[in-house]
Amino acid sequence: MAQLRENILVVDDDREIVRAIAILLEKEGYVVFRACDGLEALEILAREEIRLVIIDVMMPRLDGFSAVMRIRERKNLPIIVLSAKSEDSDKILGLSIGADDYVTKPFNPQELAARVRSHLRRYTALGDIHAQRRGSLIVNGRLSYSPEERELRADGEPVRLTATETGIVDLLMRNLGRVFPAEEIYRQVWGERAFSAENTVMVHIRRIREKIELNPRAPEYLKVVWGIGYKMEKMEGRR
Repeated sequence: MAQLRENILVVDDDREIVRAIAILLEKEGYVVFRACDGLEALEILAREEIRLVIIDVMMPRLDGFSAVMRIRERKNLPIIVLSAKSEDSDKILGLSIGADDYVTKPFNPQELAARVRSHLRRYTALGDIHAQRRGSLIVNGRLSYSPEERELRADGEPVRLTATETGIVDLLMRNLGRVFPAEEIYRQVWGERAFSAENTVMVHIRRIREKIELNPRAPEYLKVVWGIGYKMEKMEGRR
């Protein structure tokens, strides 16, 4: 059961799906807000303190992908895309525009509930932008990271990260130079077993690069070691 009455927004033009998810999450102890399209979702987000969004893709007025992009302009809360589209290209698109997770229909209700719990735990632990500043910095070239505050800076300026991106940065900055396979990154950051994790991790790595690298196409920091995984390059002697 959820310890806190966190607010979750469920968005789908199929009212039966919304109802079923609402019943599932309310049994877990969450407060569920409901919307039937992207515009209604944005209206609810503007007036309510929502902690997580579950959103369908194909909807009238404003589709799910467009809504996700609008949400990401203002908020870093976890977003789970729920879609009947199961192709890898659709999943990669959803993650690329800012979703934290992508669940295909038909879905296992208990798996969806577990993913909600996992994302909220990570958001609470890593995404609290109001955390008190304390602890020492990890300085690596142009980057500095406060493990206690969970804040990354590039050239002294704060980098706006989602909770999932913060989890990846936290892992790699604490282990400069160490190569992590995608499956291990997924296990440690998502907190669950990895199934076909490569695409999911790859998209999040790409989003982080776009935020920290001077040239994301030729990254200095967040590098791939082909056939093995990813690492945060250790900049010896560079500040």
